[in-house]
Amino acid sequence: MSNSGISLVLVILLAVGCFCFFYPQVENFFIFYPQASFDAVPSDLRLSCEDVYFDTEDNKRLYGWFFPLEGDAPVILFCHGNAGNISHRLENVKLLLDQQLQVFIFDYRGYGKSSGRPSEKGLYLDGLGAYDFLANQKHILPEKIIPFGRSLGASVAIEISLRREVKSLILESAFTSTKEMAKTMFLFGLFSPLLPSHYNNLKKIIRVNVPKLIIHGEDDEIVPFKMGEQLYNTAQPPKYFFPIKGAGHNDTYVVGGNKYFEILSSFVKDSRIYSPR
Repeated sequence: MSNSGISLVLVILLAVGCFCFFYPQVENFFIFYPQASFDAVPSDLRLSCEDVYFDTEDNKRLYGWFFPLEGDAPVILFCHGNAGNISHRLENVKLLLDQQLQVFIFDYRGYGKSSGRPSEKGLYLDGLGAYDFLANQKHILPEKIIPFGRSLGASVAIEISLRREVKSLILESAFTSTKEMAKTMFLFGLFSPLLPSHYNNLKKIIRVNVPKLIIHGEDDEIVPFKMGEQLYNTAQPPKYFFPIKGAGHNDTYVVGGNKYFEILSSFVKDSRIYSPR
């Protein structure tokens, strides 16, 4: 091989090495879109809630809203997606409350009023901290807690379900892993065989032994619908799949309408017997 050929190979290897070394930072840049300011508060929708601050295992101070109801209703532990903050999910929260489901929604580190900077490990600790708040501070029993993860939040909800006792698990618009997501993007697709499988929901979900409801819009423009199908096919029973015709990534509960909330509510309240298929 000529000197120029050797130089080209070295340049390529160096470029690949640098890409893989800096990939976690690049990945975080493309994954996290936090917003500090709130665009709305619960009182704007005439909702009553408790302002909550709680600490994570690594001493990050997180903020959230707990929406209690009278009686002994199940609690949706809402793990939101990668953009904005909890204020952008208030409409969805209200619709869940209308189904007589209590809701605890919190912001990950670096989002809203929560301290710190987001990372994969950090988000998992945030989810566990939110669960521990419900269990230890609100004294809510495990059989009343249902992690609900949308998009990136699915990774957090799965982690909670693996490391804490819960009633059941709901995943919506979830991806299989960031490595597989990279294959759908031109630049990252070129290097995807070399990338690590971060946020590996596909590998983890097989170990989740509680009932699972997996929801995915058939026209999801961000996370391919086939990823929702892969998660469902890999998961162990009991499991249920709810495809929503015409729904994209962020409008599942809007396009799904009444049927969406009927299925979700029925699953939450008696996940042992209800199947939407």
